[in-house]
Amino acid sequence: MSLIYSVNNYLNRYPYIKKKIKRVVQLTMVSTLPEFKSEGDILSLAPNDSAHEYFFGYYDKSPWSADERYVLCLRTKDTWSDVAPHVPADLLCIDQKTNEIRILGTTNSWNVQQGCMLQWLGPDYKSRVIYNDFRDGRYCSVIRNIVTGEKRELCAPVYAVSHSGKFALTLDFSRLHRLRPGYGYSNLPDNTEGIDIPSGPCIWRLDLEKNGLSPLLKYTDLTSFEPQPEMIGATHKVNHIMISPNDNRFMVLHRWFKGERKYTRLLTIDTYGKDIYNLSDDGMVSHCCWKNNEEIFAFEEKKSTGSGYYLMRDKTQEYKRYWPEINYDGHPSFSPDGRHIVFDRYPDIARRAAVMIAKADDDKGNSIKIVAKVFHPFKYDNDTRCDLHPRWSPDGSKICFDSVFEGHRGLYVVKI
Repeated sequence: MSLIYSVNNYLNRYPYIKKKIKRVVQLTMVSTLPEFKSEGDILSLAPNDSAHEYFFGYYDKSPWSADERYVLCLRTKDTWSDVAPHVPADLLCIDQKTNEIRILGTTNSWNVQQGCMLQWLGPDYKSRVIYNDFRDGRYCSVIRNIVTGEKRELCAPVYAVSHSGKFALTLDFSRLHRLRPGYGYSNLPDNTEGIDIPSGPCIWRLDLEKNGLSPLLKYTDLTSFEPQPEMIGATHKVNHIMISPNDNRFMVLHRWFKGERKYTRLLTIDTYGKDIYNLSDDGMVSHCCWKNNEEIFAFEEKKSTGSGYYLMRDKTQEYKRYWPEINYDGHPSFSPDGRHIVFDRYPDIARRAAVMIAKADDDKGNSIKIVAKVFHPFKYDNDTRCDLHPRWSPDGSKICFDSVFEGHRGLYVVKI
C-alpha cells in the first residue's frame, strides 16, 4: 500500500503519464483476474431499464424524501460520451410503495458528476424539489411542489441550498465547467476565459423566497486573503460549497492552477460573506462534509502527517487524523444520528470500487466495513467516470449510490 501510494503521489506531477500507466495496469489486472461484477446485498432503486442511464448526483444530499416514500433521480440516454451534454435529462420521482414513476420535468443543464443539483427542499424535505435548468439563454433554478404541481422559476442556478429552504449559494457554472469538466454546465461559454483572477463575483447568495440575487464574494476577496506566492500568475476558481447544518457558515474550496500544479485550500465563511477563516492550507484538500456546526471532516494533506482523513474544528487549527491506514480519497458523510461515517473509494487496479462504513468515534479504523463492492467498466472513465457518491437515507438504515457495474449507470441501495 505504501509503495503504491508513493508512486501515485509522484505521478501526480505528470497527469498524462499517470493516466497511461494506470490504464495499462488496470487492463492487465482485469484480464488476468476472474470476472467480477458486484459483491454485497445490493438492490436497484431505479427501473430495470438498460436502454437508459439513471443516476442522482453528488454525495452531499439524499435522493429520498423525509418520509422515504419517494426517490429522486435523473434519466437520460448517454452519460459516457460527454461530461455535460446538450440534451435534456428527465427528472424522475419514484414512489417506493407503488413503483409509480412520475416525470417532474426535464433539465437542459446537467453534468455526469452532480446532475442538475436536483434535491428535496427544506425544511420539510418532502413536498418541494429544486433543480437547475437552462431557459431562454440563461441558467436558472426551478422549485416544484410535487403535491400541487406548482412551479416557480428563479433568476439563478443553485449550488448549495440552505437547510431552511430560504436561500442558496451559487457560483459561475460556465467557468467551473471549463476548469473542472463534469462539475459545471456547458450551455454558455465561459466569458472569463483567459482571465486568471476575474474582477467580478465568484459566489452569490440567492434568496429563494424573494427570488433575489446578490454578490457575496469576489475572486479578489479570496486572492487578497492570506495570499501565497504560488497564487501570482495562477488561474483561480471556487468549488464544492457546503452549508453548515444551522445555515450560519459555509465551506468552499479555493483552488488555483499554475502550469500542471493544482493548489487547494479550505475556507469557511459566514453565509453573508463575512468572517473568512483559512481552515486548511497545506496544498491539497479534496472531499469534505460537515459533522456538525463546528466540525468538518475531510480528505486532505497535512504537511506533518501526510494525506488522509482528518476531523477539524472550524475557526481553529485543531485537527485529528482518522484511519491512518487509509490514504485513498473518497466521499464521506455522517449518518443522520452522527454515529457512523460512510465513504467510498475510487476503482482500484482491478477496477473495483467500494462503499464502506465506520463508527464515527473510531479514529483507528477498527470498525471499517465494506458494504458494497462493484466493478467499474472501462467505458466510464476519466471525466465521464461514475463515482459512487454514497448517501444516507433519512433514517440512517440505508445507503444509496450510483454505479455502472451492470453496464449502464444506475441508482442502487444497500441496507445497513
